[in-house]
Amino acid sequence: AMAAAAEALSRVPDVEIDGDGVFKYVLLRVRAADGPGKDVVRGHGWAEYHADIYAQTAQELAQQGLGCECLGGGRLSHRPQERKIHVYGYSVGFGRADHSVTTEKLKAKYPDYEVTWADEGY
Repeated sequence: AMAAAAEALSRVPDVEIDGDGVFKYVLLRVRAADGPGKDVVRGHGWAEYHADIYAQTAQELAQQGLGCECLGGGRLSHRPQERKIHVYGYSVGFGRADHSVTTEKLKAKYPDYEVTWADEGY
């Protein structure tokens, strides 16, 4: 069972964000039952609240036997024409995510981008 859980965890993408625009994001810790965990970034423009992204992601993960907790949120400004992503702001409900962790995840997914972050802004 542990092997299956670890495999399910490995299939969860580290980053899923919209291709363009400014939108809310959450940093989530995804876990297999009693097993290892990993942090993932989810950011979407359809979300009115950070909790909307968390709820949908948690539901998707539960179907794969995985749990998650929200480590915080913020905003992303994704400008594909300029190959830039800026990470900033916070979530009222979940607090501010560790934007430096988010930035590292984004750099791995978008190696040819300039990814920056700041604690300022909402």
